[in-house]
Amino acid sequence: MTPLARLLAERIAATGPLTVADYMAECLLHPDHGYYATRDPLGAAGDFTTAPEISQMFGELLGLALAQAWLDQGAPRSIVLAELGPGRGTLMADVLRAAAKVPGFTSAAAVHLVEASPTLQEEQRRRVPQAGWHASVADLPEGPLFLLANEFLDALPVRQFVRTGPFWAERVVGLSDGRLAWGLAPPAVIPALTDRMADTQDGDMVEVCPALPGIMGEVGRRIAGHGGAALLVDYGGWHLTGDSFQAVRRHAYADPLVAPGEADLTAHVDFEALARSAAPAAATPMAPQGVFLERLGITPRAQVLARNLADEALAAHVAAHRRLTHPDEMGTLFKVMGLHPPAAPPPPGFAD
Repeated sequence: MTPLARLLAERIAATGPLTVADYMAECLLHPDHGYYATRDPLGAAGDFTTAPEISQMFGELLGLALAQAWLDQGAPRSIVLAELGPGRGTLMADVLRAAAKVPGFTSAAAVHLVEASPTLQEEQRRRVPQAGWHASVADLPEGPLFLLANEFLDALPVRQFVRTGPFWAERVVGLSDGRLAWGLAPPAVIPALTDRMADTQDGDMVEVCPALPGIMGEVGRRIAGHGGAALLVDYGGWHLTGDSFQAVRRHAYADPLVAPGEADLTAHVDFEALARSAAPAAATPMAPQGVFLERLGITPRAQVLARNLADEALAAHVAAHRRLTHPDEMGTLFKVMGLHPPAAPPPPGFAD
């Protein structure tokens, strides 16, 4: 049993079962034993690898897309260039390098990172030393907001509800023989799920992300009021049903209850809820990551980079392109949504 598991078991024994959201928040953000508070989870030595760590092409294309959105909105002289959950800072570093080729963009941009992990903040300082750091979106300066979020929203805690007739029973984490175990709270009326009665049946599970409306509402308010654009990349879908809560440890799926604090916990992003929460900003249609990157020109960019590569380096480059775009890799599982002011065109990469 991990140190955090013992603490959670004591808490449950004293005060009762935890919601999945409370359990997830403790596992990821506990100040002494939380997953993000105690380690760098990325790369071969960590537990998972994100798109920016796979290839520079990902960040380059997203950076140029934001720069084009900036041009399309009249190239404002001062903007907030922000990233939520910036990992090691690799994505923002690639964005800045590529976007520097667009005259005026980087000189207009004040870089801001929203990061909760002290360990990752140290990595980010090495790669993006000019950035400012914040605990939440609400702490960002006001102004035109050009924002990135890659594999950030999937780490927001979710609550899970199982339909039982006209009611919903919330899934909880309790104790069985002194160990963490799944359970269900008594069925109740959940007003927030009234609209899901029409498309679910007994036994179906629906997930709700309590933090999503606040975060995306703040982003949408800023973009609609001041201008800007957001590119949001994550795995998920539209109008989701089912259990997507999962743990990843050492690049493999794990039992979420076995080693709390030592595995990454995530849930799929409901892009329908995301788009609704971001109003009054306009949301683009959701696009598969592979399609989105192809629209931005990833294959011609890959061909240019390949000219100076050979042998193992070339093979790794080809594999990275495939991993980012192919339907059997990240190309279909991951989705992309853009936000923009209602009167402005959408960012590049989205179909009309």
